[in-house]
Amino acid sequence: MRKSKWILTTVASIVLATTVSLTGHASIATAKTMQDESIYDVLVDRFFNSQPTNDFDVNGKDLNAFAGGDFAGITTKASYFDDLGFTILSIGSIFEADDFRSAEVIDYSKLQKRFGTDKEYEEMRERLHKSKIAVMTDFPINGVSAKNKLQGSKDWSTTNKDGTIDWKLDNVAVQNALIAAASDFVTKYKVDGLRLTNSQKVDDEVLNRIIAELKAQHKNLWIISNEPSNAHFDINYDDTSIEYNQQIFKNNDLDSSQFLAAKKGQKTDLPTTRMIDHFSSPRFTHFSAEENMYPPTRVKMAMGANLLLPGVPIMSYGTEIAMNGAKQPENLQSMDFRTKDDIIKYIGQMQSLRNGSVTLRNGDFKLIENKNGFIVFERFSKDEKWFIVINNTSKTKTINLTEKQVGTNKELHGRFENDIVRMNDNNEYRIGLDREIVEVYQVMDNKGFNKPYLIALALVYILFVGFIVVVLKRGKKRKNKE
Repeated sequence: MRKSKWILTTVASIVLATTVSLTGHASIATAKTMQDESIYDVLVDRFFNSQPTNDFDVNGKDLNAFAGGDFAGITTKASYFDDLGFTILSIGSIFEADDFRSAEVIDYSKLQKRFGTDKEYEEMRERLHKSKIAVMTDFPINGVSAKNKLQGSKDWSTTNKDGTIDWKLDNVAVQNALIAAASDFVTKYKVDGLRLTNSQKVDDEVLNRIIAELKAQHKNLWIISNEPSNAHFDINYDDTSIEYNQQIFKNNDLDSSQFLAAKKGQKTDLPTTRMIDHFSSPRFTHFSAEENMYPPTRVKMAMGANLLLPGVPIMSYGTEIAMNGAKQPENLQSMDFRTKDDIIKYIGQMQSLRNGSVTLRNGDFKLIENKNGFIVFERFSKDEKWFIVINNTSKTKTINLTEKQVGTNKELHGRFENDIVRMNDNNEYRIGLDREIVEVYQVMDNKGFNKPYLIALALVYILFVGFIVVVLKRGKKRKNKE
């Protein structure tokens, strides 16, 4: 019996040692530039209701009314954001207002009471920071409530047709008041970033002054926009990528020539946003559903591609559950946490690769092939090289990469399909990929067959056979005695 136990223990030890030696260690990337970041865009009211005591005027049946989401809900679901792997949580406007988006701001110095208390906000922020997730909020510049407390006099604003007001930002006093309000807000609530919204009517010179003043007072503050602008924001906002992604990935075998198209006149020294939809556009799923295609697969194709391209990925909440909707408020539904989590896991795996590799975030880019949904590109630096293969077609596709492209005596390790591609007799690396798959290949040195692993497997086999022989002999002896 002792011999049997010894054999079992030895087998288990070998298997465990082999497994540990072959398991990679996850790394946590430390963001250095905006290019390192990825943004999950959410509305507090639509995410999760965890505190019923702040449910003022809540009506879950009316999409134009408050749904009840709050800061406590985000705190409760913090592990959900960990799973997705985004580095910035953009929570929209959180100021006192009468609309669920808190865009029609009444008071820049107070939080939306329906979202919770200052303490609950702080608990949310601390929990997210514990996971190294930065907090970004919107700061609506125009289209605010006519009751806004910042109003110094009637000469400070103009009234829009819908009853909201725009600030007369050619007035220096108004500029000063708005900058002071934004700075006080950042100081009090310790946000990591601001997104200036409804700023399309504001001159670049004024925006640049606002940005410069805020950054002078808050050195590590990210400032971005949700509209194209030539002002000095930290990223280029490019909404053209939305239309291209929706048209390319809503189905397979479609023209993908516009895959990398960008808005003309953009600054080249700043990272560009990469999106498949936003709160003011139809949801990506709306287009794939119209094509009678399976939305989860379509979302995986689109997000897989966009998470690995140069730029800053921004994903709208609900994308990971294939939320539908052609326009507001149908495209701003409350989150449903009862859906399958396959897209969540997929995005988390892609983000794990991106967050763990400086090259996938900041490396150089080279397009190798792009034809009707079959797209291959390279991300490389002096330290790493990756090939991303996107087969958004209805058939298995192949591509032969040359020795010059990959390198000599190398291997291509597929991170999702777990295949290894080595150079063949034609000095080529032949990759074959099934339909509707995004695969990420990392270039590594060719180590040949893993001899320690094969020896370990052989030992396991020998010991297991030995164990069976011992057991059978003992059984035979026991039978003979009987």
